[in-house]
Amino acid sequence: MPDMSLSTSFPGAAWRRRIAPLFLALGLWSGLPAQAGRSCDERPPTPQSFTQGLVLAAQVSQRLEASGAQVVVLARAGQDLSKYHLRYSHLGYAYKSPEGPWRVLHKLNQCGTAVSHIERQGLGEFFMDDLWRYEAAWVVPTPEVQAALYPVLQDKARIAPLFEPAYSMVSYAWGQRYQQSNQWALELLAGALEPQIHNRQQAQAWLQFKGYEPTALNIGPLTRLGGRITAANIAFDDHPNEKRFSDRIETVTVDSFFAWLQRAHLGAAPQRIVLPQGL
Repeated sequence: MPDMSLSTSFPGAAWRRRIAPLFLALGLWSGLPAQAGRSCDERPPTPQSFTQGLVLAAQVSQRLEASGAQVVVLARAGQDLSKYHLRYSHLGYAYKSPEGPWRVLHKLNQCGTAVSHIERQGLGEFFMDDLWRYEAAWVVPTPEVQAALYPVLQDKARIAPLFEPAYSMVSYAWGQRYQQSNQWALELLAGALEPQIHNRQQAQAWLQFKGYEPTALNIGPLTRLGGRITAANIAFDDHPNEKRFSDRIETVTVDSFFAWLQRAHLGAAPQRIVLPQGL
């Protein structure tokens, strides 16, 4: 379940001018104006949260460089989802750009709305959120999967057919009305591995055939009603009635994605970095 803590807020301009050259020098900043991936809270990010994000990004960059990989599936812990027994909230594809630095391609919800877009960021920007926990996890796909994904991640024309802007953070894993961030990444992988896939329905059929199993969240009626009323980016009307009214909400999570990659022999065991508290 992707983290929905997004906005356009930054610390002051003077602080941004000081840190931007450091991010650029380390190859952790894309140099492009990003308008997503920030906290929706009125409270602005702090210098400490930026520092922790930068340290985490630098450590991830070092580990990815040492891995020899071109593409990894990279996750962050943007929200506390422990009540759903989930460790990570959001993922994207980190790839070694032709220019050298690592870039992250992922789908982001525009804060407070029911729409989304695709964002291409540096590692620093990806971890710049005021995260719930400064932890990163990634799976290195097999060389065959990396070879299939790498050109797709850099080709807007190949990304577009599997992108749906209508967003719900708990979108039904086998529905096409909405599409959350992890679901987009999963369906994009299907399209990269099977050239005959041209739409979301075909991608989902392939994923079912390959044994992907979504996470079933237990979300009761009062929680569903409250979420639907108070948040534009939460909807349950795409879930089959027999599942929705039995409090079974099946959606794509980082945990289920990682588990399937291993089960399908498409990727290695997850690796992770956890920063000490108060770094």
